[in-house]
Amino acid sequence: MKNLATISGILLLTISCQQVPTHSFTSEVDPLIGSSGHGHVFVGAHRPFGMVQVGPTSIPQDWDWCSGYHASDSTVIGFSHTHLSGTGIGDLFDITVMPVVGEVTYSRGVEGDTESGLWSYADRGSERVRPGYYSVLLERYNILAELTATERTALHRYTFPQSSSASLVFDLENGGCWDKVTDAHISLAPNGLLTGWRHSRGWANRQKVFFAAECSKSIDSLTYHGRNSLYARLHFSTQNGEQVLLKVALSAVSIEGATRALQSEATTWDFDALAHKADSLWNEELSCIQISGGTQAQRRTFYTALYHVMTAPALFSDINGDYRGADGEVHNCTSPTYTIFSLWDTYRAKMPLLSIIAPERMSHFVNSMLNICDQQGRLPVWHLWGCETNCMVGNPAIPVVADAIVKRIPNVDYNRAFEAIEKTTAHSKFGIDLRRQYGYIPCNLFKESVAYELEYALADGAAHQAALSLGKTESANRYLASSRSYRHLFDSISGFMRGKDDMGNFRTPFDPLHASHRNDDYCEGNAWQYTWLVPHDIEGLASLFGGKARMLARLDSLFLQPSELGKEASPDISGMIGQYAHGNEPSHHILYLYAMLGRPERTSEMVHHVLNTLYDDTPDGLCGNEDVGQMSAWFVLASLGLYQVEPASGRYWISQPLFERATLKVPGGTFTIECPIRPANANPRPRILLNGAPHSMPYISYEDIVKGGTLTFQWEEE
Repeated sequence: MKNLATISGILLLTISCQQVPTHSFTSEVDPLIGSSGHGHVFVGAHRPFGMVQVGPTSIPQDWDWCSGYHASDSTVIGFSHTHLSGTGIGDLFDITVMPVVGEVTYSRGVEGDTESGLWSYADRGSERVRPGYYSVLLERYNILAELTATERTALHRYTFPQSSSASLVFDLENGGCWDKVTDAHISLAPNGLLTGWRHSRGWANRQKVFFAAECSKSIDSLTYHGRNSLYARLHFSTQNGEQVLLKVALSAVSIEGATRALQSEATTWDFDALAHKADSLWNEELSCIQISGGTQAQRRTFYTALYHVMTAPALFSDINGDYRGADGEVHNCTSPTYTIFSLWDTYRAKMPLLSIIAPERMSHFVNSMLNICDQQGRLPVWHLWGCETNCMVGNPAIPVVADAIVKRIPNVDYNRAFEAIEKTTAHSKFGIDLRRQYGYIPCNLFKESVAYELEYALADGAAHQAALSLGKTESANRYLASSRSYRHLFDSISGFMRGKDDMGNFRTPFDPLHASHRNDDYCEGNAWQYTWLVPHDIEGLASLFGGKARMLARLDSLFLQPSELGKEASPDISGMIGQYAHGNEPSHHILYLYAMLGRPERTSEMVHHVLNTLYDDTPDGLCGNEDVGQMSAWFVLASLGLYQVEPASGRYWISQPLFERATLKVPGGTFTIECPIRPANANPRPRILLNGAPHSMPYISYEDIVKGGTLTFQWEEE
């Protein structure tokens, strides 16, 4: 028996070793991609889907600095422990730490005036950033700052010059661009443990962050400074080249929760070991898709995109399962709870991607959303640190929850999930009461009426699929009927979705090119972009155009229009090809309509054009706002030659992949996509095989993907 146990152990060890990636996928990631322009990506150190996202925060508070970092700027006010990535929202930046030497002014400061704050210029030439690690030299103080993280804890390492006035300053005043502190506290216990909290009101209107911290060096004293004593300075002396380390753990629940994280996750002062562990975890996560072929720049863009996908949702529960609910109360859940749900963006590509490569984690996301529904009475729209922001339009959680039902994502109570859908569609806010009364949302009674109506209809289409999956025929028929409400807004004369008033008249005057940010019938878009937002019923939309041929002709014309929007348009409407706006989410499915209308080669042509012209491996490599991973998820799926167009359909439409080979880890083993480089004389419509047999459908089912197999593209001469 002893020998058998030994052999079994060896076998398990061998299997485990075989599963460790031998390739460094992290070396192909450049976190600075998307840090310029309007990309708004987070730059700093974190673990996949971790709570702590520690990185530099700059002086500017303009829109392009809403992640705390912009490649055009080199100011640093400190290193904050929470950030958003790729949003248009300036929030978080909680618990900021700044290493200093000498006298400083305790405020955010003004660039160019070193007397105005404790800020410093960063030496961007010395800056190093990779998954799980960030470092930069602070020029003002000649201090090298290095950061790494566990899930709930950050580890800082600062290399100081010789000084009798060296310090670490905790800044509890400065949060994100829109964030204002409402209550804060920090204290030092005799054992050297620093504890406190920062409560604030911003986009998240009642945000609570608690922290526990300890320093590797004995602290001579702690002094309070600034407005309302919101700055705490830890004083000590240093030798030249002396390294001072700091651990900071977070909780949304309590100081006790933060302390538990500190004691459990950051058990060592070995900074390099923790940074190496972070790299290993990132490498394992990124190995879920292994590609070959393409250029080095394309590979770098791909793996950076996959890295950005794994930034959020972010862990929100303590080690013991406690978390702060949408009702403001403390709850407990045996599985991890998450926050940062930018659902209007991510239901389109990010969540369908994660359902393939991370179904177990998807169950945690969905269950977190169901808990939110229990606490606030409906599914989330844009949920941030326990707060509902109600940002954007429609019921964007429904496509995600319905998708989990249809795909049978494990460890989800499907009946409970459907009850959450029912509860969400039953409320009367945000135009739903008007929709029930009129059959659509009248534009004279509600702003952004077209966008809301189309998104509601789309969500109802997803609910229809979920009801069918569960055998709920009556509900399925009800949602099918309401999913067709978009037809009320189609103007057959102009060929556009238009605002219609409560008397049944289309809004006039009407200009399909014009967009007015959050002040017209659309949301971050215009009639040209929104008319196509019927992915759940393409046959029905085609019939409104007068058939597929006419719809195809109109679709062609989308890309030939002038890229004009007017002075009142949102800067989010970017990445323009005619009136196709790849930089914003309502356009993301449009290229795949060609495949749905019988022109898959046109889809492949346009997808490759976008992949090769609107993404690259530079700081300005995103043509629009990253939007919490949606822009990147589109790139990943499109590169694989797959895209889920119809929410909760369980099928992915096929286009020509970017890489010659891609292997995905799936529950059934591996799913491989093989596509040799297309010869110049090849027919643009390849022969497609699934597991060696001809595959005649222009899409592939989720079931066929996750059970494993091989999808092969074969090029034939024209």
